[in-house]
Amino acid sequence: MTAVRQDAWSTEDDLILAEVTLRHIREGSTQLAAFEEVGEKIGRTSAACGFRWNSCVRKKYEEAISLAKTQRQKRSYYKKQPSNPMQVAGLSLSEAEAGFFKVEGATEESLSIDAVIRFLRQWKGNLQENGRQLKMLEKELREKEEELASLKRVNEQLSKEVNEVQTDYRVVNDDYKALIQIMDRARRLAFLTEEEEELKTRFKMDANGNLERIE
Repeated sequence: MTAVRQDAWSTEDDLILAEVTLRHIREGSTQLAAFEEVGEKIGRTSAACGFRWNSCVRKKYEEAISLAKTQRQKRSYYKKQPSNPMQVAGLSLSEAEAGFFKVEGATEESLSIDAVIRFLRQWKGNLQENGRQLKMLEKELREKEEELASLKRVNEQLSKEVNEVQTDYRVVNDDYKALIQIMDRARRLAFLTEEEEELKTRFKMDANGNLERIE
């Protein structure tokens, strides 16, 4: 007889309870069967497992429960469907493809082989086309990378030239300001010299040898 545990539920216990219960839901079994299986694994009663599931664990797995129920419905649906003779190795043919192979006197075996051959040829063609497209994309990517590298070099060169032009402009501007200041000082100096010349008193000597002031 399995010993009944009375200790607190651990995270591992909750995980086992969730995994087993979800599996039973997917397979169309009952939750009671799930609780009994969990009880045997972790040493608890099925009633304790059911109480733990409904009171605590279930609300953490609402989306998983919904997904498990959907999977259960699909499993039930596929079980009710008749076998499809045109389905080979997991490859289902469309009605148009199936009609293409409906030749008088052809057997299901020959149809299946033809379907597989056609599918493989088509798959090979698609693979080759994808390979060509991949090579083209890789080539375009390399060209774009080279173009980007070239543009970066041009940008660096232009930035360098702009910095040099800005430096030259500052030098020329400073020289121009200095020249304007020199010309302004020279103009003021010339103006003052002219005024001094005009203010100087002029004299001339008369016939007797005396100096006379010229107005």
